Amino acid sequence: MPSFSSSSRKPGWLAILPRGDRLTLAHGLRQAGRRPEIAMLDMFEAGENERAALARLKSARSLKSYRCTTLMGEGEYQFTQADTPSVPREERREALRWSLRGFVDYPLETACLDALDVPNGDQAGRAAHVLVVSAAESAVRARAAPFEEAGVPLAAIDVPELAQRNVATLLEDENRGLALLHLGENGSLLTLTWRGELVAARRGELASRHLSADDPARLERSRERVVVEMQRNLDNFDRQYSYIPVSKVVLAIYPRVKGLAAELAENIYAPVQEMDLTGVVDFPNVPELRDPACQAMNLLAIGAALRTGEA
Repeated sequence: MPSFSSSSRKPGWLAILPRGDRLTLAHGLRQAGRRPEIAMLDMFEAGENERAALARLKSARSLKSYRCTTLMGEGEYQFTQADTPSVPREERREALRWSLRGFVDYPLETACLDALDVPNGDQAGRAAHVLVVSAAESAVRARAAPFEEAGVPLAAIDVPELAQRNVATLLEDENRGLALLHLGENGSLLTLTWRGELVAARRGELASRHLSADDPARLERSRERVVVEMQRNLDNFDRQYSYIPVSKVVLAIYPRVKGLAAELAENIYAPVQEMDLTGVVDFPNVPELRDPACQAMNLLAIGAALRTGEA
């Protein structure tokens, strides 16, 4: 997504994510020869005024000394799979822009757009397809507006699929695909990654609250739905990406749903495990993140903070 100028001095990225009436701040570091690190994780009351909360934190937490990033919210962007255009690379963005005609309801000439190559296992070096991230310019400006009004410079804006990818790729087995299912407060996100790249993403309406219902019948239906949707998605992945062997399915669910991993494992072909990042990420100053439940609750903040690249 679009990048913004930044004069941050501290290494790494500071992810600033709104969640309900709170702001979550996570500072991530990636340094050569060392494991990724989450150096800070904090939550602050924001109420209904994100701009005012950012203005307070700008001084209290020295936000201008970081490279800051945030995420677009659900419904504010489109994540689309497209065939790789048969045009020179420098013309690809424009070709993809016009391929969205009829699929979006905002002016394509001003749309913010980025494309991610998905490697083809049969033809090394050539993308089988691309994943297109697009948003109306007005939506991107609206996401950036509270930061600009508070005087907090944004260096980049990402989307949840890419934040989840940043975590999933750390858990991959060499030359094997990994499916990561995150059940959050407002829905689910399943990603397939391979060789450090995002291959596919699927959103669902089922949320973690549906798996903690007091009604036993409703709870059972929700668990069955998780199993059926995972079976269907893995079957689709197998058909579309037969060259990618999926070695495991990882669950990131908060609050934890006892027995769900075992139930899934009985009904799909791949091993299933609950997410635990302590073997791949360090949390020297955030001991609560050694708890997998806390990791699952803050998955997107962790992933956004472990962004790679300068901008």
